[in-house]
Amino acid sequence: MKATTAGYSNLRTFDLIITAMLIALVFVATLTLNIRLPIAANGGLVHLGTGMLFIASILFGPKKGALAGAIGMGLFDLVSGWTLWAPFTIVARGLQGYIVGKIAWSNGRKGSSMSFNLLAAIVSIPVMLAVYFLCERVLFGSWIIPVASIPGNLVQNVVGIIIALPVCVLLKKVSVFK
Repeated sequence: MKATTAGYSNLRTFDLIITAMLIALVFVATLTLNIRLPIAANGGLVHLGTGMLFIASILFGPKKGALAGAIGMGLFDLVSGWTLWAPFTIVARGLQGYIVGKIAWSNGRKGSSMSFNLLAAIVSIPVMLAVYFLCERVLFGSWIIPVASIPGNLVQNVVGIIIALPVCVLLKKVSVFK
């Protein structure tokens, strides 16, 4: 019985370490290269965190993808002057990571289908847009003002897809991810 418990404990510890590393990678990718878009006051940022969220979700599944996106980008908001946005980011990016991972890992695929990975990323975008749109509706008291952030959020997601999918194809060739 002790060997089984130790094996379970080691697996949980390894799982926790991987999740923490993914959170850190999303945070650092969001923090290190981000460009504030001059569209409007709420035009948003383009950053590499979205690409890292897609990579985490495709390679490690919905739970780790959701945690990496929610906590990694939520921490970025907290430490970089976007504090008011943190709760909304946690919801938007958590849902986005979960959706990408759920679709990419559906029917035992485990992120190995390029077409399903692309579909997963595309399907997640309207959900992320909707959460941020509703949050901005609440913050700004207008249905019109949030429209200004949609182009920036779309650019951010397209850049994330362009980066993430080729990286995932390359990493899937590594024995660890097969």
